[in-house]
Amino acid sequence: MPDMLVRLYALPEIDASRLGSDISIRRAMAPERRIVVSWIEERFGAGWAGEAEAAFSSTPTRIHIALYQGQLAGFACQDVTALGFFGPTGVDEAMRGRGIGEALLIESLRSMRAAGYAYAIIGGAGPVDFYARAVGAVEIPDSTPGIYAGMLLPDSASGT
Repeated sequence: MPDMLVRLYALPEIDASRLGSDISIRRAMAPERRIVVSWIEERFGAGWAGEAEAAFSSTPTRIHIALYQGQLAGFACQDVTALGFFGPTGVDEAMRGRGIGEALLIESLRSMRAAGYAYAIIGGAGPVDFYARAVGAVEIPDSTPGIYAGMLLPDSASGT
């Protein structure tokens, strides 16, 4: 999966009406760390949970969460794998198709812009077409595997 580049000075607006009044996006708070990281590990695995742990190591946190009727529905991290990187991000399978992923993406990228970045990298972008459509991201040539080369994976740590 390639990395992608996003111009943060050209971000679209979030269509809040698409989310509905029962969905909210906000920055996670430090006391929510265990709840959020456990939720991510259950749905997306140890690798993404590890990156989410890193997102809680700064103030303010570098993780945004989506809530549906007060319950976790999705998350998005920034500046965890490397400075200037967006991701990982995920939405609960039952909540997909409601605009939550796009809203999390845009809110996280806005936070990066507010921190002084002009560009962001989406590391190992899975849904390339989604990122291109949502925020005008473009593929970075020869970026696979990029900074992820040689990274330990959950199964490789045990030797299995």
